Amino acid sequence: MTVDLFHSVSGECSRQVTLRYSTSFSSAIKLLHKDLQQHIFNIYGFVRFADEIVDTFHGHDKQALLKQFESETFDAIERGISLNPILNSFQRTVNKFNIDHQLIQAFFASMGSDLTQHQYDRQGYEEYIYGSAEVVGLMCLYIFCEGDKKMYEKLKASAQALGAAFQKVNFLRDIKADFIDLSRIYFPGCDFHNFTESDKQKIQEDIELDFRNAYDGILRLPLKAKFGVYVAYKYYYSLFRKIKRIEPQRILQQRVRIPNYHKAYIVLRASLKNSLRLIE
Repeated sequence: MTVDLFHSVSGECSRQVTLRYSTSFSSAIKLLHKDLQQHIFNIYGFVRFADEIVDTFHGHDKQALLKQFESETFDAIERGISLNPILNSFQRTVNKFNIDHQLIQAFFASMGSDLTQHQYDRQGYEEYIYGSAEVVGLMCLYIFCEGDKKMYEKLKASAQALGAAFQKVNFLRDIKADFIDLSRIYFPGCDFHNFTESDKQKIQEDIELDFRNAYDGILRLPLKAKFGVYVAYKYYYSLFRKIKRIEPQRILQQRVRIPNYHKAYIVLRASLKNSLRLIE
């Protein structure tokens, strides 16, 4: 008997978490090379569970649970194994690619701030974006570069920009849930009791800049990663374009989505561009 079956089951748990929580990310991950897919599932499963603690575990001691999850995460990384299948699959990825532990610490710092802060100034907002999103992009970049440190450094800024763009689009899409249900205002200087077109425009200009900064890096990714990341970029950019067309008050009343047929169209069009070598 070996431990391989346990590792396989752990990885399947991370995969199922991703499939159940995000059809868009799941679809994009499946377009990565098979060598990379499981490791991205492992990162998403870890991130998703931490996010669940701070967003949905109402009626429980969230701070204690998050602190325990953080402690168990670093214990799993140090031991090289965990009975928590999500943490076991995550530690395997961290240890295989030597992912910087400071990225994980920054992630937990941002998750912790969700339990204590309800509004952010510019510095706090940028720190939150870094810890909650940019570091996730950097963890994924470790996998995409497969140990090539020079490539990692060249693509680092673009990976951070893409993570930031995704997170800020999520914030715009989820204003209703964040503000009304969780009393959170991430965007500095905004009053969602009086959310104006000018407020929305400033946020959108910032996101547009992140998308532009990310795009060049996507084109320079290794072949194994480029297509899947490009499709994820197109998913989110399509969602962003839809949000841009909606009036500020409507965003406070509904959650914007991309229909499945449009997602399929994005993949089809991206596949055609890829086959014609237009994603270069």
